[in-house]
Amino acid sequence: MNSYSSARDEFKDIQKKMVFLDANENPFENGINRYPDPQQNELKNVISKIKSINKDKILIGNGSDEVLDLVFRVFCEPNKDNIITLPPTYGMYGVLANLNAIENREVPLTRNFELDVEAIVNQIDNNTKIIFICSPNNPTGNSFSDEKIITLLKQFSGIVLIDEAYIDFSNKESWLKWLQEFPNLIITQTLSKAYGMAGLRIGLLFASKDIIAILNKIKSPYNINILSQKNAIKVLEDTVYTSSQINSIKVNRRDLIKELLQIYFIYKVYESDANFILIKVDNANWRYDQLLKNNIVVRNRSNEILCDNCLRISIGTFEENEKLISVLKTLK
Repeated sequence: MNSYSSARDEFKDIQKKMVFLDANENPFENGINRYPDPQQNELKNVISKIKSINKDKILIGNGSDEVLDLVFRVFCEPNKDNIITLPPTYGMYGVLANLNAIENREVPLTRNFELDVEAIVNQIDNNTKIIFICSPNNPTGNSFSDEKIITLLKQFSGIVLIDEAYIDFSNKESWLKWLQEFPNLIITQTLSKAYGMAGLRIGLLFASKDIIAILNKIKSPYNINILSQKNAIKVLEDTVYTSSQINSIKVNRRDLIKELLQIYFIYKVYESDANFILIKVDNANWRYDQLLKNNIVVRNRSNEILCDNCLRISIGTFEENEKLISVLKTLK
């Protein structure tokens, strides 16, 4: 299969000042009248430097949802293949499996929210193409054992996809350093969380050159608009500001955990490597409604396996967290 060759793909020399009469664009300059770089080269250069990884191992998508969907379409055959997910986990994996007519084999985490490697391996057959591992995990907040993930990478010949949407809030290292050793490893990240660009919808995928080349064949030619690219570069280059925000979220997370432990109807506060905290309460539906009446929106995760009566609370600003605790202390 050949990818669509866009007008900007055919023109590579960005140093020359050219007259562009190739793409049927409006010729009057306003900053957005030209099509964006389909390969987002300038943005990839910045990401490459920050992540210490070659740009030919990077794919950029319209949010993580797009890059995850591309992985499904490349590696799975509809109505034949299956994937393995590890609930409780990010619900979009199951949604995309259903959308692409792929069987989703769910292997629950253990009671302490760890990978059950033996159970996962037992679910693998010749049509199993991808294992999805969210680490730090959503909604539990914990990171998984390196040893167990390495075991899966060695025992499974298909794709192991590690979703690192929350890696910047963890003290653990990214799995990016393992890409060279495991050609079946794919890592996804996002600019929506730590980098504060949820409104731009920019997802990142890191893999071998061969995998990136295949994914590039089926991605939309202009999937990242020019404003998103420019704004992302601006934010990414201000590393001091981003680091400051990440550190503030970590401090606020630590302080919020201490306060939550003092609330009488909160039975458990789970450890978190993410920018949210999972808590177990006496009655999640009731407490969710109480908070909503006080103009505070959290996420009720009680319908997920192993998360009975659990609420997920994002780490807010100092003032937002103070308001949350103040309201929680008034609830009866």
